[in-house]
Amino acid sequence: MDTIFALATVPGKSGVAVIRVSGPDAVASCGAFGFKPPEPRKSALRRLVHKDRGFLDEALVLFFEDGASFTGEPVVEFHVHGSVATINAVLNSLGELSGYRPADAGEFTRRALNNGRLDLTQVEALADLIDSETEMQRKQALKGFSGHLREKAESWRNDLIHAMSLLEATIDFADEEVPVDVSPDVERLLRGVIESIDQEVQGFGVAERVRTGFEVAIVGPPNAGKSTLLNALAGRDAAITSEIAGTTRDVIEVRMDLDSVPVTFLDTAGLRETDDAIEIIGVQRAIDRARSADLRVFLEGEGTFGELKPQENDIVVRGKADLQPDGQGVSGLTGAGLQRLIEDVKVYLLSLATAAGLVSHERQRDVLIQGRDALSHAIKLSSRGPESYDLASEELRSAIFTLERLVGRVDVEDVLDKVFSSFCIGK
Repeated sequence: MDTIFALATVPGKSGVAVIRVSGPDAVASCGAFGFKPPEPRKSALRRLVHKDRGFLDEALVLFFEDGASFTGEPVVEFHVHGSVATINAVLNSLGELSGYRPADAGEFTRRALNNGRLDLTQVEALADLIDSETEMQRKQALKGFSGHLREKAESWRNDLIHAMSLLEATIDFADEEVPVDVSPDVERLLRGVIESIDQEVQGFGVAERVRTGFEVAIVGPPNAGKSTLLNALAGRDAAITSEIAGTTRDVIEVRMDLDSVPVTFLDTAGLRETDDAIEIIGVQRAIDRARSADLRVFLEGEGTFGELKPQENDIVVRGKADLQPDGQGVSGLTGAGLQRLIEDVKVYLLSLATAAGLVSHERQRDVLIQGRDALSHAIKLSSRGPESYDLASEELRSAIFTLERLVGRVDVEDVLDKVFSSFCIGK
């Protein structure tokens, strides 16, 4: 394989920039700058001197031998001063070396997958970890990156192989002293795996929301104070506010971190009957987004909620509390009741988050559903008795193959390009 290199830190001016080199000839990069590589996994301060450009920088250099690096290949890292000129000088010098080329997006991580350093679920979790914005997202990503889903998949695989061995022993050694009817044992093993898979599939929706952010829709009649409330939550003028009914036509989104909970608040069009064609579209979008949201905050005002009705756990509160004689409700203008509303939203979303499973990507869920369907079919076949054991065994083989796809061992080339396209060049 080629030796690849890239800037592994954020482009632009910084205190320190890390340039990573990985591949069979990574060590040669040290010689190109006039020094021997440091001892494996020990840092050393070295002067980078190019044969034509002269002295480039003084850098902290690390060397990881084959099998000990992130990629599983020999890796050299140059920790240089983070000026654009210094970074470009080092990158240009590396590009002149024979057998070297700039890394593609996610190529370091892809090599880690190819070399068995990570499985595909860990790769997806690593992308989530890089993209995490809240503490909850970080913790969930670390669960996946630590290999918990792979370990669970491995336990499923072991049980399925055991079940298949029972079936095939009966098929291949019918004349030997082996149990003839193994259906009860096979069914017990398969139902245990199905139950475990179902738990992960059921936790998918919440886990995905933790990864992408919960949605909270602010709904109500026109002039109930929805846009002002959104601006107060965002701490900026995210939505236009006006006393004119129907000012908000489209759904306005603001992402927030509510004490580690990732939330997107949605400001929607006022719910009312209207002859304005554009406003009609806005009202319908408001209804659709509110129904798909994880939580709705209904602001009471002069008007009704129309066809949209509060559901269990939705929050119903009086808007424009600053104009109410008793001061009850919430006001985005004065902040009255705002902290109470935020706390209510946070408590409910935290209660949802407790149901999050390890499966947080649609690809993972789809693979598990396919595997579960194959197992259900295998149970039906095995229950027919020994004459159907060969068919049941094939269904089990299909289920095992499917779970191999979960961790990226087989038949995943069609998804790899999509997964790694989300990575930055230096990862």
